[in-house]
Amino acid sequence: VQLVESGGGLVQPGGSLRLSCAASGFTFSSYAMSWHRQAPGKEREPVAGISSAGSSTNYADSVKGRFTISRDNAKNTVYLQMNSLKPDDTAVYYCHTVGTRNWGQGTQVTVSS
Repeated sequence: VQLVESGGGLVQPGGSLRLSCAASGFTFSSYAMSWHRQAPGKEREPVAGISSAGSSTNYADSVKGRFTISRDNAKNTVYLQMNSLKPDDTAVYYCHTVGTRNWGQGTQVTVSS
């Protein structure tokens, strides 16, 4: 079982990034997936979630209207489109298989001018 995130980096405030999480080793289409983030000195927090079929999504209040979670079950991949990024969005972003102990290794997102 493996989750591999990619797409992080350094971006200026107001910019955009698209994170990807490639899954393998389990039946991806059977599981809801989520993105979480952890900023320095803070606890890990949920950012967004998506149902197994992709028909239902949910977001933290802090990212509503700016972030969009989606998935492609044919590619075993879940995405997080992040727009209008703010310095407070700086964190390590993790992909997670809901209801399991499966976590990715994380990808760093830094929002700074």
